[in-house]
Amino acid sequence: MASKLTARQSEILGLIEQAIANTGFPPTRAEIAQTLGFKSANAAEDHLRALEKKGYVSLAPGASRGIRLIRSTDDAAPSVVASVARDVARDVARDIINAITLPVIGRVAAGAPILATENVAREVTVDPGMFDKQPDYMLQVRGMSMRDVGILDGDLLAVKKAQDARTGQIVVARIDEEVTVKRLVRESNRVILEPENPEFEPIVVTDVNSFAIEGIAVGLIRTTTLQ
Repeated sequence: MASKLTARQSEILGLIEQAIANTGFPPTRAEIAQTLGFKSANAAEDHLRALEKKGYVSLAPGASRGIRLIRSTDDAAPSVVASVARDVARDVARDIINAITLPVIGRVAAGAPILATENVAREVTVDPGMFDKQPDYMLQVRGMSMRDVGILDGDLLAVKKAQDARTGQIVVARIDEEVTVKRLVRESNRVILEPENPEFEPIVVTDVNSFAIEGIAVGLIRTTTLQ
């Protein structure tokens, strides 16, 4: 008889089953962690180790998708509970399939295109439903110049690539070799990049050749806890 699983273990087992059924591949630890709201992939690893110890999966060392099913949710629980676990797993597996992976732009190298390899610090997988428009990349915010609209140091700003924007939109702009996040104000003979923090001065651009819009902000992921 199969060892009894906790509710969370049953949920993860069902998620693995559904992902394999839908895509042919098991989920990664990172995908399990993100879908179920774990803080890190290590939490998913701990549950997978427990499932392995109870004989439901085997784990291949060093392989991100190295999860092999040995027993199913039908072995783990009575039929009603197993049915619920499969329903939950189907929903979270759908979220994994629909998720998008975006590059996170860290400190931008002088003169390098925003999506140049040297600017990409890592990648994150996100639910596109979090944003009104699908972003092309995440920019890690540096500094507090946009504090008063809730954009804080360390946050991940979701950005859609664009070469133009309307007055009032929050944009990622390049001035000479520097990249900044500000609110755009267009005037007849100049562009003003307005901060949202009175401790910072607006940036006034009169030389259009030194200025370019890299993208428009479409959302935000908070990475720090507000005090």
